[in-house]
Amino acid sequence: MTDQALPGQGPGTAGPGPDGAGFTYQGAEPELIVVARPDSAADTTALTLFLGDQQLALEPLFGRGAQPELSLFHRVRGAADRAEEIAARLAALPGIETAYVKPGAVPAKYPDLDDEVVRRLKEGAPVTPDFTGRQGYLRAAPEGVDAYWAWQRPGGSGRGVTVVDVEGAWQLGHEDLADKLAGIVVGTPVQDLAWRNHGTAVLGVIGGDRDDRGITGIAPESVTAAASCASVGTAAAIHAAERLAPGDVVLVALHRPGPRFAYEHRDDQAGFLPLEWWPDDFAAIRRATARGVLVVAAAGNGGESLDDALYERRPERFPRTWRNPFNPAHPSSGAVLVGAGAPPPGTHGRDHGPDRSRLAFSNHGARVDAQGWGRETTTTGGFWDRAGELQGGAEEIAWYTDAFSGTSAAAPIVTGALVCLQGILKAADLAPMTPERAREILRTTGSPQQDAPGRPASQRIGTRPDIKAAVTRLMPSAVGTGQAERYWDELLPYPPELPPRLRLFVAGAWRNLNDPAPELRRAVHAAFAQGRPDVRVWFSDDEVVGLVVAG
Repeated sequence: MTDQALPGQGPGTAGPGPDGAGFTYQGAEPELIVVARPDSAADTTALTLFLGDQQLALEPLFGRGAQPELSLFHRVRGAADRAEEIAARLAALPGIETAYVKPGAVPAKYPDLDDEVVRRLKEGAPVTPDFTGRQGYLRAAPEGVDAYWAWQRPGGSGRGVTVVDVEGAWQLGHEDLADKLAGIVVGTPVQDLAWRNHGTAVLGVIGGDRDDRGITGIAPESVTAAASCASVGTAAAIHAAERLAPGDVVLVALHRPGPRFAYEHRDDQAGFLPLEWWPDDFAAIRRATARGVLVVAAAGNGGESLDDALYERRPERFPRTWRNPFNPAHPSSGAVLVGAGAPPPGTHGRDHGPDRSRLAFSNHGARVDAQGWGRETTTTGGFWDRAGELQGGAEEIAWYTDAFSGTSAAAPIVTGALVCLQGILKAADLAPMTPERAREILRTTGSPQQDAPGRPASQRIGTRPDIKAAVTRLMPSAVGTGQAERYWDELLPYPPELPPRLRLFVAGAWRNLNDPAPELRRAVHAAFAQGRPDVRVWFSDDEVVGLVVAG
């Protein structure tokens, strides 16, 4: 099965999506943003009278005492269905540069439900099995990001790094998110199952617990936290990055309707854009990245070329200083923008096209930095507004899905890889990657994008991260050598997903050889059994790159 399904037979026929009954998330309310003039000392009497007459409330978007570049932005509460009219009237008042309405942000998840999946919905499972074998994105490149390799390195599970997920809601009591979950740092979650399933799926991809049940996140030792945009707006939720340290990460797996279809919410998500298109979101992201916090954002599921000339035209009510953020010649928000690529053909018995090719719904263009799996992502949570099809039942805290998709699935995969890299750097007492360095590493390492019929690699979504290749670029190290003093043959590795290892103590540290050949293992055993082992080892950091058994 490919993305080129017949009408009425492909993904979305039984639920939300292009051929379904709608793709609506409850609580996705528009936001009315007011931008003050930076040099204005005008009398605010007219503004005060207008707000009082209209029974509206104006509040600083980023809180009182915000940095000068952020203090210009305000949010109007109470406009409801009069938002466009109120924005036009506010923009004409003294001291106001402009006012604009942002469509409600929604998760950048793409629907992926068909009759086969519906038949697989389960009514209950008393004991959750181990689903990690279905998480191909954990495996070595090019299939995955090579999380297994990262876990064998100090810090490679994300220890010491915090991730804040910006969206609407989460199932924070999920059985597979217990170890490192810090809770909600700002906002009030939406009381909607679809939002909750989406947030739960995102957190699982990054930080799912490493144990013998369910799934395992790419960076299972990272600390994950949540910031709800529902009550404070997306820009203010992103601004929660002020609480983070340089090297930590903010993830924004949301998108909005763009100008292609006059900012209209559409069931097929056509024309949807990443949040940085809007001036206040751009300002919040840029403030975070300027502080050294990595921001990873979904490129959106609009099927758009972000290089299109349409995006050079300033929307009528945007500030005069606005510049197209998708044009590399203009100032950048600094965020890592993530597109959606196809998983390897045959994953979960399906074929979405050549591995790492652009999925048809994914936005693309020069601005996009990297890609993750946009289909078949196994993680925590249910499917959209219902129980998980991999594991369902009455208990939402034990739901799992094979069907997480869209740039919402791709973005946490890239986030997880970056968190592993930051953890490795931190464990080595090296400075974390800056946002600029992170984008450079993603663009210059990794498994390259491939062509698909009608979707050539020139429609850029970037490379799939390769943690091992990135570490080689970030931490070039000389090869050392020494005599093995003792050994440990790890026949039953932990966690069980890791390959068997032969561990040799050389030059004061343990060095690892993955998947040793049986004859090599026997030779090392025999050398040490004789009491005078002559085992010469060449190593790079903790990895064995050469071995000779003499005698």
